[in-house]
Amino acid sequence: MRFEWFVARRYLRSPYRPAVLRLVTAFSVIGVAAGVATLVVALAMNTGFRETLQDRLLGVTAHVSLTRPGAGGIHDYQALASKFAATPGVRAVTPAVYQTVLLTFAGEARGVVAKGIDVERERASDEALQRIVAGRLDFSPDADGIDAVLIGKQLAQEWKVSPGDYLTLTSAQGRLTPFGMMPRTRRFRVAGVFDSGFYDYDENWCFLTLPAAQALSGVGNVVSVLEFRLDKPERAPEIARQLERAAGPGFADLSAQS
Repeated sequence: MRFEWFVARRYLRSPYRPAVLRLVTAFSVIGVAAGVATLVVALAMNTGFRETLQDRLLGVTAHVSLTRPGAGGIHDYQALASKFAATPGVRAVTPAVYQTVLLTFAGEARGVVAKGIDVERERASDEALQRIVAGRLDFSPDADGIDAVLIGKQLAQEWKVSPGDYLTLTSAQGRLTPFGMMPRTRRFRVAGVFDSGFYDYDENWCFLTLPAAQALSGVGNVVSVLEFRLDKPERAPEIARQLERAAGPGFADLSAQS
């Protein structure tokens, strides 16, 4: 018999102890067991919640974001994306254009983040585009040539926007006209509604194609960032340094700047 079992039997089942003490001992053991079980369940729930939150967050955001501050964006992004896609540990590379715009619909207006994407590349790596709850993932222009946009579930519910509705996006990047600097405004058709699982994304983000975002901001064939999804997100700082060195002078990782 193992020593631990010998001690347990000696003090928990001794025939020379009064019944009251044996009863108190039994209640003590049950209480300790219940406390430990509660602690184990709480830790398991906390771990599961943390892992779920992490998986959801990493599913809709880039692990590494490479930009070129003060250079007017990244011009040779297609060549760089193809080059960096072969980097060990990199699962996907997607160019993107970010800008804060004014979204207007049915007399309501609010600021949102518009993300211009390469649809085919983004579809394979961004889980938000894989969770379409209304409409469909189709950025084809309509019969009048109006580009499509995807909006979040929370925004669609609050403003009662449905696929097929039309809204207006206004960029702060103005254009020079005979009447002075005027904001760039374009009309878009709502192609679908996504549910990323995060309130902030579903409330304040929208997706449009890369050419549409470039036309709205007036930057030309340029992107603001190259986003990387990694096989092992925990290696992000190490791979970010490798990518910065490979990209050359002028490039920086956004996470390192924040």
